[in-house]
Amino acid sequence: MTHGKKQNKKFGRLRGERIAFMRNLCNDLIRNGKIETTEVRAKAIRPDVERLVTFAKHQTLASRRVILSRVNNARITKKLYEEYRPRYADRKGGYLRITKLAQSRKRDGTRMARIEFV
Repeated sequence: MTHGKKQNKKFGRLRGERIAFMRNLCNDLIRNGKIETTEVRAKAIRPDVERLVTFAKHQTLASRRVILSRVNNARITKKLYEEYRPRYADRKGGYLRITKLAQSRKRDGTRMARIEFV
């Protein structure tokens, strides 16, 4: 039985590598506003980034510290507070859009997607 087992994607990496990989994808998305990656990766980082934007909307020192601990980058934290917080102040959720692209990756045929802020 799988009670209490959260099914995470492993991406063929060990735990520490996977955490760093996901953190880097999230940082790239916040820094650039949109990235092109595989569908599976886009779906995996969506809840993390949306949670960070929601934390930024709270405007407390505790939420700033949580964001800083998750992204490990003061510039990204500042960008979340100064750019994305005012943009999504009235929105309840759903800050990201995943668009499936027509082409697949030539190397292995993986389906590609673009994830971007709405």
